[in-house]
Amino acid sequence: MNPINDILNRFQTMILDGAFATELEKRNCDLKDPLWSAKILLEEPALIGKVHHDYFAAGADCAITASYQATYEGFAARGMSETEAGDLIQLAVKIAREARDSFWAGVADKTSRPRPLVAASVGPYGAYLADGSEYRGDYNLDEAQLMTFHRRRLQTLISATPDLLACETLPCFAEARALTRLLLEHPNNYAWISFSAKDGLHTRNGEKVRDCARWLDDYEQIAAIGINCTEPQYVSSLIKEIKKGSSKPIIIYPNSGEQYDPIQKCWFAGGAAHFSSLAKSWFKDGAQIIGGCCRTGPEDIKEICRWARG
Repeated sequence: MNPINDILNRFQTMILDGAFATELEKRNCDLKDPLWSAKILLEEPALIGKVHHDYFAAGADCAITASYQATYEGFAARGMSETEAGDLIQLAVKIAREARDSFWAGVADKTSRPRPLVAASVGPYGAYLADGSEYRGDYNLDEAQLMTFHRRRLQTLISATPDLLACETLPCFAEARALTRLLLEHPNNYAWISFSAKDGLHTRNGEKVRDCARWLDDYEQIAAIGINCTEPQYVSSLIKEIKKGSSKPIIIYPNSGEQYDPIQKCWFAGGAAHFSSLAKSWFKDGAQIIGGCCRTGPEDIKEICRWARG
């Protein structure tokens, strides 16, 4: 059964967690590393569980795992065996599931909110490259090559039994097609597809978001279509574009509004004021699944819950 529809049939909004890597940085983790947040799977996995728990406590209905930059290729470059890499990729899901189960066991009123989901993060090919190309999409790889890159990790994540996959921060349509076709190899599983956009109409690579949504609309295993890791000022327009191409639930979790330098790996400029108010406007525009990406935190999720759940 589609886990997103299961929640949206009972609640008007599904609330995601917020940023993961930047939340780890707030907790004194040094992520200036090609593995980024996946580095903490090696160094301090218990802290990952603590971040998940804090987001659940803030009201999140879904945890996105710390596997965004966890790849066989990235761990191999660190000198790890294939078995060790696979174990770490699955560990990201295990940590999130255990944090969810522990949190849910302590919830007294289980009718006031849904049992949270665990979404296994599938970051783009560019995240493995760690050179900023995830914000451009200029990989010079075709769809078949992208399928080859993603296939083994997708199988490994699915075997750890998350509730669904979060195919996120995709900068180009080719990667969305590749992941969708791979999902067909696992017919009992669902995923959301979330693009990173350069403006109110286009993916980072320049394709029209409306056209991407129209193609994805035909695939039953795609549980939602949306946008993440994008500047907030573009979100309302992007929601409207997705609605023109698809009737699937729309998922939105943009950045706070600050700007990221992928080369220096640092943030600059001020964030968007009143993130929760912006989120409410996105709900009115048609987004049903809402959270935050880079530089958002548990307090932002708590504020969203205040108007979404009273």
